[in-house]
Amino acid sequence: MTVGRWMRSTLLLGLFSLLVACSTLGGGRGGGGVPVVVDPAPIVSGTMRPYQVRGRWYTPKEQPNYEEVGMASWYGDAFNGRPTSTGERFDMRALTAAHKTLPLPGLVEVTNLENGRRVVVRVNDRGPFVDGRIIDLSRGAAQELDMLSQGVGRVRVRYLGRAPRLGGGTVLRAEAPLQPAQVPINPASTARPYTPPLQPASVAVAGNGSYWVQAGAFPDQRSARRIADRLGARAMVDASGGGWRVLVGPWIDAAAAENARQAVVARGYADALLISGG
Repeated sequence: MTVGRWMRSTLLLGLFSLLVACSTLGGGRGGGGVPVVVDPAPIVSGTMRPYQVRGRWYTPKEQPNYEEVGMASWYGDAFNGRPTSTGERFDMRALTAAHKTLPLPGLVEVTNLENGRRVVVRVNDRGPFVDGRIIDLSRGAAQELDMLSQGVGRVRVRYLGRAPRLGGGTVLRAEAPLQPAQVPINPASTARPYTPPLQPASVAVAGNGSYWVQAGAFPDQRSARRIADRLGARAMVDASGGGWRVLVGPWIDAAAAENARQAVVARGYADALLISGG
């Protein structure tokens, strides 16, 4: 073999090794480009069946042109180590996400429209089942997008295709944040627009035989309402007692309420309390 042919062979072998690494390891946190997937993982067939949650039906399907703007939430400690819909273990530090209808496992690009930060995440779970939320990010993905303190954030989600057999998450170079008038909104989206409640709800927690999670107590209505908006449909503002409390619930089972409290803690409210309604 001549020196020139040997060098060409070595170069081709190195390029092939790089492609294999992208297909199996799926990139990383170095601020590079979208990972190249040459050996995609098979779609988990059981995750493509129509399913029902809280009385609403969802129909997973291939959506090659999927692009949507909406609200993203994130989840962490309360679910860490549990099986996802694909059977993989949820790792809150990895760059993964949950989506209601995209093929599993798949890759999506998520852009935080407030700061332009972008990540590619491996979608391996179903959710979030809260009105107005289009994707649920792992803690690691939310951290890269600078969304941990807010709890939720406005994002653009773009489907990239099938995921590699392992990994796939990577941090991309940030783009300039889009102004509201520039954001491309998918007219076919079925997600409801995000609208925070206009008025606080006064909740009587005494004597109803239920359990509530108190995410926090605040001296002013505006702060309490902002936190309630971040925690979703089951969160509300209690105006009784001379202050403003954010309550999540109710649950009739103490174990379920404790799981909810841990989920609230995982979203950044470390002082969340379990309250019995008597």
